[in-house]
Amino acid sequence: MATSKPAAGVRAAKAAATRARMLDAAKALFLERGYAATAMQAIAARAGVAVQTLYFTFTTKRAILKELLDVEVAGDTTPMASLDRPWVGEAFAAAPAAQLRLMARRSAEIYGRVGPLLEVVRSAAAADPEIAELWRTNQEQRHTVFTVMTGALAAKTPLREGFNAARAADTVLAVLAPESYHLLVHERGWPAGDWEEWAADALIRQLLPDPAESS
Repeated sequence: MATSKPAAGVRAAKAAATRARMLDAAKALFLERGYAATAMQAIAARAGVAVQTLYFTFTTKRAILKELLDVEVAGDTTPMASLDRPWVGEAFAAAPAAQLRLMARRSAEIYGRVGPLLEVVRSAAAADPEIAELWRTNQEQRHTVFTVMTGALAAKTPLREGFNAARAADTVLAVLAPESYHLLVHERGWPAGDWEEWAADALIRQLLPDPAESS
């Protein structure tokens, strides 16, 4: 019995490493070929595992894509809700303009990791109802986070005339959309820092009453 825990730890570490290798292989192939053109057999071959192992671990290709999105958005494999992340508490405690700048900065960091993969999802959604649902879920999750954060913003400052927390959340959803990051950074060639500055400035001008920068 004394050796069972170390042996179990070795097995768990090996399984985690294999899972990560399969996810890395899937991500590379999704980006190279697109979602529809990537077969489970190709992912297994790229990862160096039997296709049965891939199916046993993830069951479906959609499940692989969903887990990839979750991991890439979070930046780690820690099972923690977005609103429980440390940066959210920092944003809640910040002055209004600083909160919006932090939201833009965090979005830039996330899209720097997951932006190309989100484009894979968006492109595949047009032809695959299951991926379309995954895309809608991702958007709804972002809107939920932004609704909570704009509620916190409205609790500490008046919003610009004509805005309430719900309208503010919709505005944040539009400005901090992955589509805008992809358009300006990947298609128009903006540095990611320029997108972050533009997004923060747009949110401050849209949501906060003058003088915004003195907040």
